Amino acid sequence: MRALCVFCGSSLGTNGVYVEAAERFGRLLAAREITLVYGGGRVGIMGTIADAVLAVGGKVIGVIPNALAEREVAHGSLTELHLVESMHERKALMSDLSDGFVALPGGYGTLEEFCEMLTWAQLGIHDKPCGLLNVGGYYDGLLALFDHFVAQGFVRHEYRRLVLADSSPERLLEAVLPP
Repeated sequence: MRALCVFCGSSLGTNGVYVEAAERFGRLLAAREITLVYGGGRVGIMGTIADAVLAVGGKVIGVIPNALAEREVAHGSLTELHLVESMHERKALMSDLSDGFVALPGGYGTLEEFCEMLTWAQLGIHDKPCGLLNVGGYYDGLLALFDHFVAQGFVRHEYRRLVLADSSPERLLEAVLPP
């Protein structure tokens, strides 16, 4: 089984392009028989991508801490739902279940989760690809910040290259999990 962990927002955002991209990415995962591993919520972009995968017969594994199961309203129709005790346990299990990581638009939590997986790659804890779906230029500022880290000597060039980014769901998936 190939699986991709997707980090994304528990809100829909203000631009419909984010929802469209999540739906497209979800359908693409299912079409390529890649299991979605995600945060387990049924709201926001999280719920959108899960519903898109499920609507076309794909598999979805959710991982959500008990404390967030009510707050983020745990999705009740997933292939599998894992309830865990902490955010740390959530990220560790999501990592164990996945062959790579992609962040769709989201907020602080999305960024924190993505950056932790990126840091783990830098430290050699895993060698899984890390990508940003830069739909509508959502991650332009973050990518510029990463370049600034390099320019200021805090991140080496080889570690900056760990971040794959594309505005196209198809091209990004090709780069993260080639057929």
